[in-house]
Amino acid sequence: MDIRNSLRDLCPALGNKTYLNYGGQGPLPTPSLEAMTQSWQRIQELGPFTTDVWPYISSETNKTRAVLSRMCGVAPHRLALTENVTSGCVLPLWGLPFEAGDRLLISDCEHPGVVAACHELARREQLEVDNLPVQQFRQGRETQHDTDAGVLQALENSLQPRTKVVVLSHLLWNTGQLMPIPAVAEQLHQHAQQPFLLVDAAQSMGQIPVEAAAQAADIYAFTGHKWACGPEGLGGVALSERILNQANPTLIGWRSLRDETRAVIDDPDPFHHDSRRFEIATSCVPLMAGLRQSLSLLASEASEQQRLEAIQSLSGELWRKLNELPGTTPLLEEEPPAGLVSFQLNDSCSRSTTDIVKILGSKGIWIRNLEEPICLRACTHITTEERELTSFVKALKELTGI
Repeated sequence: MDIRNSLRDLCPALGNKTYLNYGGQGPLPTPSLEAMTQSWQRIQELGPFTTDVWPYISSETNKTRAVLSRMCGVAPHRLALTENVTSGCVLPLWGLPFEAGDRLLISDCEHPGVVAACHELARREQLEVDNLPVQQFRQGRETQHDTDAGVLQALENSLQPRTKVVVLSHLLWNTGQLMPIPAVAEQLHQHAQQPFLLVDAAQSMGQIPVEAAAQAADIYAFTGHKWACGPEGLGGVALSERILNQANPTLIGWRSLRDETRAVIDDPDPFHHDSRRFEIATSCVPLMAGLRQSLSLLASEASEQQRLEAIQSLSGELWRKLNELPGTTPLLEEEPPAGLVSFQLNDSCSRSTTDIVKILGSKGIWIRNLEEPICLRACTHITTEERELTSFVKALKELTGI
């Protein structure tokens, strides 16, 4: 699908390089930077710590929470503002009531930061950790139904009587495969323990429609600095009502409290009863204006579905080019469901994936190498141009000698 792609002209980071690293961090549009600068200036004019500045900060917070909650299809009281995906995952997870012997079921495609947090939680609470095998599903977009069925069967085989939490990304950061989050949630509801579903949405927010998955998950954590092209340091997490009812705050600060102006020693329940119990303390308010501006710019380009179709068109073209290039094998057997295109090189290439990334970077072409599985990853967004895909594949061919 062809869209205006005017957003590209607003991103200085895209003017002097071939950038295919949106899964790591997206470029910041100039209007978003300007919105943050204006917010900084406004705060300094009002305060920064005066009675005049607090209504402005409250307004910025409420507007940002409202925008993100609408994208997730949840009420604002279920949307907590966070600094990143990891904190959005970990803070409510660690607040859940566990008993020794409870089990965590973690997919084999989760980010190491979340995996490490889960294993440390298991160590402290004497939990057991089980593996949910999903890396094996490599079908791609055309046979997504086969992937969905396979994931649900793997889930059925992996669940235990005392499974308490299932951890599964919406879009896998390494293979690029899409997980059937609403169907997984429905299957968990049929389990005797009704395990909580924690979803890492780092690669989905801003790239694919997220409403159905965010509504179905118990913890749906995302960031604004990847596919949403916002500033680093701001994200959110959509929480289910039962998380709000059962999970206690973990890291605690004045934003966690219903009344931060007085001591809480004699108050048996000082915390907010909504998502704010998982917000901590002072954050960078101007980032909120930047993220809202980036989301507005994305929305002005096209609808969520139209943007996804444009991303799929580009990722499909890149998949085909790589699939036709001797010595390269895409991880997925078919065109990707979104913008992540991971691929491997055959044994005839003597260079490591790390060296390939560095050398391509020296030529102004930016991709990423991953370790589990060992592969290279290139990402397409609505700001990607077809000529960039051609130049990337040409440079790859010359570099690897295949």
